[in-house]
Amino acid sequence: MKTDKIGRAAIHLLLLCLSACMVLPVVFTVFSSFKSVNDIMTNPLRLLPERFILDNYRTILDRVPFGVIILNTVAIALTVMGFKLVTSCLAAYSFVFLRNRFSDALYFLFICTMFIPLSVTMIPNYITISKMGLLDRLMGVALPQLCDAMGIFLLRQHFRGIPESLIEAAKLEKTPHLTILFKIVLPVAKPAVIATGIIFFVNSWNEYVWPKLVLRTEGNYTLPLAAQAFIGAEGSADLNITMAMATATLAIPLVLFLIFQKFIIGTFASSGIKG
Repeated sequence: MKTDKIGRAAIHLLLLCLSACMVLPVVFTVFSSFKSVNDIMTNPLRLLPERFILDNYRTILDRVPFGVIILNTVAIALTVMGFKLVTSCLAAYSFVFLRNRFSDALYFLFICTMFIPLSVTMIPNYITISKMGLLDRLMGVALPQLCDAMGIFLLRQHFRGIPESLIEAAKLEKTPHLTILFKIVLPVAKPAVIATGIIFFVNSWNEYVWPKLVLRTEGNYTLPLAAQAFIGAEGSADLNITMAMATATLAIPLVLFLIFQKFIIGTFASSGIKG
């Protein structure tokens, strides 16, 4: 019994250390964004600033078209999230409730795409976007990301937990499949749909490599691109302003995760219950 307690305490201590290693850089970045240059240079490792200031954020607003960049990022993230949710819900519904002899094979092919690295699809997608005349346009960033195998996997797992009797009763009344999906399936799986949508939004928000290939004009930049360009231009001369830019970039995804963490963690935790 004593050995079990010691082992449990060791595991909790290890998890606490790992959590601190992941959280501390984010906390340090946020607090550093409220420091002055002298404060950072004099006490670089001190967590709390001597005096909280907002001048760093005012400097960003003066040097970067922040409003336009935020709108670009939100527009792309919402577009990608919306289309991915639609395609994932439709595919997951068909794999669970419209099964045929090819369903398992098609599902396996979809899941296999999760393991294809970006470097494999990057060049074909770039050539396609270029020939469509969508380079340096927001739609060129969003178009190749409108379907996602991970979303299909997560939602399919949750749809499989819905009692088939509900679906069969609706079919006996000759209810259309879209009505069954929107009136029965999605309300039951609402937490999973919300969590999957947040994951899609945050992943699109944080995307850097593909937008970097497509977007050329600063007025079309997303926040990660603008942050990298700003940090590259400033170098290490204004570390406090760099920290403010980094904080502005991570603020919305962090807030969304904190608000919906219950749904997100529950979605991943329960996704492996049914095969």
